[in-house]
Amino acid sequence: MAPIQAILFDIDGTLVDSVYLHVDAWRRAFADHDLVAPAWEIHRRIGKDGSLLVEELIDVAGGDAESSDLASGLSSAHDEYYGGRSDELTVLPGARELVRRCKDSDYVVVLATSAPEHELKILRSLLDVEDAVDAVTSGADVETAKPDSTVVALALERAGVAAENAVMIGDATWDFVAATDIGVRGLGVRSGGIAAPELREAGASEVFADAAELLARSDLFTH
Repeated sequence: MAPIQAILFDIDGTLVDSVYLHVDAWRRAFADHDLVAPAWEIHRRIGKDGSLLVEELIDVAGGDAESSDLASGLSSAHDEYYGGRSDELTVLPGARELVRRCKDSDYVVVLATSAPEHELKILRSLLDVEDAVDAVTSGADVETAKPDSTVVALALERAGVAAENAVMIGDATWDFVAATDIGVRGLGVRSGGIAAPELREAGASEVFADAAELLARSDLFTH
């Protein structure tokens, strides 16, 4: 196995407990438009490219998939509901310590997310690990987010390492579809609510309960 030089972190559901706030925000947004998007249908799509998520959920809810006004209205309502509850966001157990352990172990640390800038600002402020982060990606950097591999490829470019020298840590199947498609090894956490078999099927080589359990496996973070 090639030596690991960089650790790429997803944020939502991996480092910050935000997945279920997103689910609730989308559910409320659809309800505002007299559409029912079941929570489980929303949850399984969290972490996917926003435009794809909206398009698929409109279809699930029986809405007009051709209406750009509907898609825009849903996204705006989601942002309002999510932003209104951002004070409820919490850092997941072991998340800060894991990021810092990786940095102290001389890995290049990248926050490899496709979250929009306004959400990313809140997440970064909450995490408070800026001194341990070497590079960051966001939704502003790519036209299409996960499961498209562009954001992971960009994270590699900013880290200055090859795919075989990086590990992606994430909580959603989309993280590992995107990562393994270009040869990046994946380590999964269940803190986003996705079961281990699904994460492994998507490409995660190992799965842990959360960042705290991953942190306890110190052998994974030694060169």
